[in-house]
Amino acid sequence: MPKLTPEIEKLREVRRVARQRRPARAVRICTTGCRALGALEVHAAFERELAAAGLTDKVALVKTGCQGICAGAPVIGIDPEGILYLGAKPEDVPEIVRTTLVGGGVVERLCFQGRQGPIPKRADIPFFAVQKPIVLARCGRIDPTSIESALAEGSYEMLERVLTGMEPEAVIAEITASGLRGRGGAGFPTGRKWSATRAAPGELKYLICNADEGDPGAFMDRAVVEGDPHAVLEGLLIAAFAIGARQGYVYVRAEYPIAIEHLKLAIAQARDHGLLGDNILGTGMAFDVKIKAGAGAFVCGEETALLASIEGKRGQPRTRPPFPAQSGLWGKPTCINNVETLANIAAILRMGGAVYAGLGTPTSKGTKIFALAGKVKYTGLVEVPIGITMNQLVNDIGGGVPAGSAFKAAQMGGPSGGCVPARYLDMPIDYETVKEVGAIMGSGGLIILDGATCMVDLARYFMEFCAKESCGKCPPCRIGTTRMLEILTRICAGDGKPEDIARLEELGSQVKKNSLCGLGQTAPNPVLTTIRHFRSEYEAHVNERRCPAAVCRRLISFKILPEKCICCGRCAKACPVPCITGKIGKAPARATAQDREKGKVGEPFVIQSALCIKCGACFDICPVAAIEKK
Repeated sequence: MPKLTPEIEKLREVRRVARQRRPARAVRICTTGCRALGALEVHAAFERELAAAGLTDKVALVKTGCQGICAGAPVIGIDPEGILYLGAKPEDVPEIVRTTLVGGGVVERLCFQGRQGPIPKRADIPFFAVQKPIVLARCGRIDPTSIESALAEGSYEMLERVLTGMEPEAVIAEITASGLRGRGGAGFPTGRKWSATRAAPGELKYLICNADEGDPGAFMDRAVVEGDPHAVLEGLLIAAFAIGARQGYVYVRAEYPIAIEHLKLAIAQARDHGLLGDNILGTGMAFDVKIKAGAGAFVCGEETALLASIEGKRGQPRTRPPFPAQSGLWGKPTCINNVETLANIAAILRMGGAVYAGLGTPTSKGTKIFALAGKVKYTGLVEVPIGITMNQLVNDIGGGVPAGSAFKAAQMGGPSGGCVPARYLDMPIDYETVKEVGAIMGSGGLIILDGATCMVDLARYFMEFCAKESCGKCPPCRIGTTRMLEILTRICAGDGKPEDIARLEELGSQVKKNSLCGLGQTAPNPVLTTIRHFRSEYEAHVNERRCPAAVCRRLISFKILPEKCICCGRCAKACPVPCITGKIGKAPARATAQDREKGKVGEPFVIQSALCIKCGACFDICPVAAIEKK
């Protein structure tokens, strides 16, 4: 048994005391993402009400990170009962304190509403039933600004074990055995990357955590850093021990102020407890971490562009080889892992690589975090075993698309990903299977689309994003994405040409094949997959000058159906042009009471098509759906 250092024994004492002080009763409020919907005000209301009820010393009030079900923000968890309240407002707090904390009852109207009625307990809610939280195990439970809160739940236990009883090669072997693949998008085996960096010659090596999450609709890395920054730091420390790095960086975009704030606090607390510096926990290991706030350039999520940015240069990629493991930051061997990858490390060592490898599929091990967004009932952050089907994600966890619509497709992997259509609902989601249908797993962004989505306009939106975010270094990406955007814009405007679809396919193929970095190599994916799976929509735009989803403004028209019009005049009042004519008139004596109430007198209103700017204001305001949009 390796001898424990005084520093380790001191840390264990801090952990022991922290565990003793864990509250028997706690109100946990998400105050990161949920603060946009009043979580801080709800927290302040709890402070007042707990004090008024004399419960301040009996009930702990904990500010947490994301608790998963973002559609219910602000989210409140009450332990030990395991009750989950959704969408609470400050004025609801007195009732929660009175009914639940004092009376032991449940405020049913604030509970998750299932098919059979309210579901008070988190464990019984379908959104959580098939999830397997490993990275997110502490998110939503601990106070991310308190190292004592993290220590009480097991933070840095695996670091202690590594430093006192394992060799670097053994750590790498365990991670290799787990089958963990990089969660940043490419899915490169983590063990191989660590092994290559350790084997690279030279004493000075660097380790970087890539937290530059830029995909529209993605918030996985932000939620992890905000909710459990010590999980990321522990992963960094173990990785540094394994590869022999002495200096680390967390590259995080400046648009994540809460993540940066929590990370700064966590680093300072780790230093105070001997977990960073020249003699970590008295073992002789030296490692420290700096934060580099990026300016938000999407291309800087690419490894070599990220390295250039840290070096103070313009964020542009370079050709490979040499790979960063051989020549990275300032020409030294560098290992780059993303947030989710590093947050997995301690959990893998705790459960064992073989056990972790038992999760997922034969080629895609473990769990994956997805940011479930778009046209789905319950949006949020979910962690599930790799290999789960799209059907389980959309319907079992997400509760399906809103009533009156149907699942059409899912955009996976952000602007670098692709569309997975409804016919693949039962497809297992893993790196290989997703690639077969033209998409990529990516970092975990998952945007659900319904029938109201125009797939051509969607492709145009993502291509506009990629064209703007291109660094401009290589012509295939710089020019190719711009030309593709021009064609897509023309098609959406009703000016498409018969040869445009084939031209998009050829351009997309060349951009993928010849671009320097991952941005250009994957930028055409949304276009190519929507053409592959929804070619009929492109053909309708080009050949019929029609948008089947009635989204592209130049290709839609509005018409008032005279048999439905109640002559209320609301459409004419809302029209900004104006282009709607008609007459409300006065109700004759023979008009029914219902007609008098609705104003169904006078003449039906008419839209003058030549003047209509197709803003849709009339369609949105009509109380009886008398306006046809097509």
